Amino acid sequence: MPLDEQTRQIIRAFRAWIESAVNDGLRSVEHHDREDESLLATRWKVNNHLWYEMTVRPFLPQVRVGVMTDDPWRSGDFERMIADAGFTIQEFVALGFEAAGLDWPDPPVEHYRERGEEWGECFYFVTPLDLSSIEQLADEAFREKASRILAGYRHAFSGT
Repeated sequence: MPLDEQTRQIIRAFRAWIESAVNDGLRSVEHHDREDESLLATRWKVNNHLWYEMTVRPFLPQVRVGVMTDDPWRSGDFERMIADAGFTIQEFVALGFEAAGLDWPDPPVEHYRERGEEWGECFYFVTPLDLSSIEQLADEAFREKASRILAGYRHAFSGT
């Protein structure tokens, strides 16, 4: 079932707000949306094999925030960096969130591999945020939290 125009507008406004809020040193913003609108991904390129990503999944509804790489060696480097620091993945990401001004000591963090048509094999570290409704994307407190989560991933995985 396709999205209605009101839902599309809510999502466009959310993405525009987030893109404006994080426009501080990240390189190009890219949209990678599925044709059926089941996944609407905004990616900020860090380098040739690393992106920060915020994805809206309107039919669940859910937002997913994290880091993505198409390089299996980079994913392994992140895993070793976390293990060498002596943290669980949740503790590691929570420290990044804390540095970004978000108190969330035990956030859900998913680390997985996905194969897609456009990108091939990708590796993700993400935090899912379930929404009570898609209208929650218009809530200022939710937008601020999503922005801080993205900043927390940036801090955790790059120190910036």
